[in-house]
Amino acid sequence: MEFSLLYQGALKSNGTCTQKQQIRRAFHPQLKALWQQPPLNSFHEFVIEDPSRGNVSILRKVGDSIFAPLVSEGLKLSPELDIIFLRSEAPGSLITQGGDIGDRLKILFDELGMARKDEEIPRNENPKQDENPFPCVLEDDSLITRVSVKTDRLLMPMPSNNYVHLLITVKTKIVLRDMV
Repeated sequence: MEFSLLYQGALKSNGTCTQKQQIRRAFHPQLKALWQQPPLNSFHEFVIEDPSRGNVSILRKVGDSIFAPLVSEGLKLSPELDIIFLRSEAPGSLITQGGDIGDRLKILFDELGMARKDEEIPRNENPKQDENPFPCVLEDDSLITRVSVKTDRLLMPMPSNNYVHLLITVKTKIVLRDMV
């Protein structure tokens, strides 16, 4: 399966859990729409809390939140990511005013994924009504098998050096992992 996500906003190289959750929320309506389209709309058995008859559940509870990662170990899927990274600096400026691109990509991978621990969800934050389950791309960023990043200059006024436009194409593939 292949799909694309769009993000426009701040992407800091040292994002807080609150900033990461805000970016997860930016992807939320896109991923929710993805689950309502073929082929995912035929696989609602993966997003049930009590799987029966050998069904695999992708739901993962962290604190008061329930995440539904599309790419998960249980589904034996891995993603390949193609990212177009538009920002205010010239193409190829890897160390930038907005932060090192490697650090910013690590934050992005965290934001494409589910929170792994309670501390990764902002304190006193409860899921909104349509956020249980909360769809996300990754169960864990260690599942990523390939990343391609093209940087370019965004030719429009931006509120800060941290502001980016990202087009992220996700290609999922089945991976048979070794049974240990």
